[in-house]
Amino acid sequence: MNDVRADLKNLKIGVYVCHCGKNIADVVDVKRVADFASKLPGVEVAREYLHMCDDVGQEMISKDIMELGINRVVVAACSPKVHELTFRDTLRKAGLNPYLLEMANIREQCSWVHRSDPDRATEKAIDLVKMAVAKARWLIPLETKAVEVTRSALVIGGGIAGIQAALDVADNGYQVYLVEKGPSLGGRMGQWSKVFPTMDCAACILTPKMVSAAQHPKIKLLTNSELIEASGSLGNFKVKIRKRPRYVDEEKCTACGLCAQKCPVRIPNEVDFGMSSRKAIYITSPNAVPLAYSIDGENCLYLKRGICRVCERVCEAKAIDFDQKEEVLELRVGSIIVAIGYDPFDPTPLEEYGFGRYKDVVTGPMLERMTDPMGPTGGAILRPSTGKPPRKVAFIQCVGSRDARFNLYCSRVCCMYAIKDSLIIKEQNPESDVYIFYMDIRAFGKGYEEFYLRSQEAGVKFIRGKVSSIREDPRTHELVLRYEDTLLGTALEDSFDLVVLSVGQVPRADTDAISKILGIPRSADGFLMEAHPKLRPNDAVVDGIYLAGSAQYPKDIPDAVAQASGAAARALIPLSMGQVYVEPISPLIEEDRCGGCGVCVKLCPYGALKLEEREDKRVAKVDEVLCKGCGTCSAACPSGAVRSRMFTEEQILSMISSAAG
Repeated sequence: MNDVRADLKNLKIGVYVCHCGKNIADVVDVKRVADFASKLPGVEVAREYLHMCDDVGQEMISKDIMELGINRVVVAACSPKVHELTFRDTLRKAGLNPYLLEMANIREQCSWVHRSDPDRATEKAIDLVKMAVAKARWLIPLETKAVEVTRSALVIGGGIAGIQAALDVADNGYQVYLVEKGPSLGGRMGQWSKVFPTMDCAACILTPKMVSAAQHPKIKLLTNSELIEASGSLGNFKVKIRKRPRYVDEEKCTACGLCAQKCPVRIPNEVDFGMSSRKAIYITSPNAVPLAYSIDGENCLYLKRGICRVCERVCEAKAIDFDQKEEVLELRVGSIIVAIGYDPFDPTPLEEYGFGRYKDVVTGPMLERMTDPMGPTGGAILRPSTGKPPRKVAFIQCVGSRDARFNLYCSRVCCMYAIKDSLIIKEQNPESDVYIFYMDIRAFGKGYEEFYLRSQEAGVKFIRGKVSSIREDPRTHELVLRYEDTLLGTALEDSFDLVVLSVGQVPRADTDAISKILGIPRSADGFLMEAHPKLRPNDAVVDGIYLAGSAQYPKDIPDAVAQASGAAARALIPLSMGQVYVEPISPLIEEDRCGGCGVCVKLCPYGALKLEEREDKRVAKVDEVLCKGCGTCSAACPSGAVRSRMFTEEQILSMISSAAG
């Protein structure tokens, strides 16, 4: 690794400075940068061009490699995160080792941040190119490594995104383990009655998908299950799944419901957001898959106190099985798709809206359950306080979203589900008055603008203004809203029978646990972070793990399904190849110098290092697939035994010397 001095005599470095349209060239004098680079030691040619990443730019580099014998390439352009793989592929096609490339970021680190001072921006660009050339003199050829792949996939989450991803992978002939935390597939979509903008029956769309997943010969459905541990890397993940007992034999249960009728325990039904109750032995929906009852171990009298067992006595199918035990399944998979979904925002902290104090203040998801024929009101929209249809309804948008106190992001679905529910209210009671208080109506999807116009034609009134408070009139028990109409520029008050808070999507409560188990970072909004927002939106930072649905950020159903298919397509690549190629970015560990202290193991953010016991000592060993080449281990090693292949001491010191000179 150190013996590269002899090759320095034969260096022919090509420097290619990109205009990036006007992104760079409007600020940086790219011709001056290229002229300066042409005079640096070892530089054979320096060129500037409008878009180095396009066909002409790449052909320019390839031609110089083949005709001029260029054997090191420096590209001064955007961040390596955007196009490093593009230019590596250019080198590879031209017959040059792809790791003999160095990029100087003169866009994000230069032109974009120094737009007000072009002269100094140009000087900085020159310095960055000078340092890149200095490092390029010490680049050495590196080789990728092939790793065999376990040809199966794990999908975490049984909502519409998880189901779609599982079906796509399974339809391509690969084994899928579909893990769902609850007793049935369906996720959030299983709680809704109709979907926008088509107003189709949600169950009519979702239920066939649920059945297909459960019956697919290549899908192993694991309900009442959750991921508790993961190790390994792309192509060879080892995962542990905790499967909680259902206490009901799925094969024997006929879902007759007699057990639930006789069960003496009654608790709030989480599917209906507490607007109805369920028994300790229950089924989430008549459309549940698998269609079998489940016993809630936390509330069952027998499991808690050793009494009752009435369900066992009345079950004619003899399906009750209190001897079932918790299992921990160990699986090996090549790819993992995370589709854990979201939770609705809890508006209780917004005291000004009175949720939890006033019965007739409900959330959008609660109203959704009312519209469901299998919901708490049998499909009728009713005031919780009186059980009668409301005459005047107000929807308040952006509750918990676009709010600096809670979530800055837009949840994307709230405008449309409020419009959908307003139309359902008008269908049930054409004489009712429906108002939607909004900041901006975001009808972004296909057919959504037409859906918005349809609600206006139906008589739904839209008021651009923020509701500041809600109070209950002690005499009439109506809800009095105080709000500002931004079009009129005045503060007003009005009374309503029912107020619906259009709450947005927030990360699921167990997102943090999944993040830690799989090593996927979370973005500032709390959702799981993708590897790159534009070029790798389906990929997690950890290779071999892919994101689908609202696990990544708020989505409507079409977008969740589309991303699920995208995640499945990405997951299928290593499965279909049978092997993956690992970049040579992992460090070299000099075992003779390694003291086995474990500092690198503790500090590695990707869990790529571990200690191995040898006959005479402990030494650190790196998992090359997990490693991201961040260099933390190399910087922290007290004995200097860990050396980075992508940033050697010679490379770093040469860059420092170049910058200082």
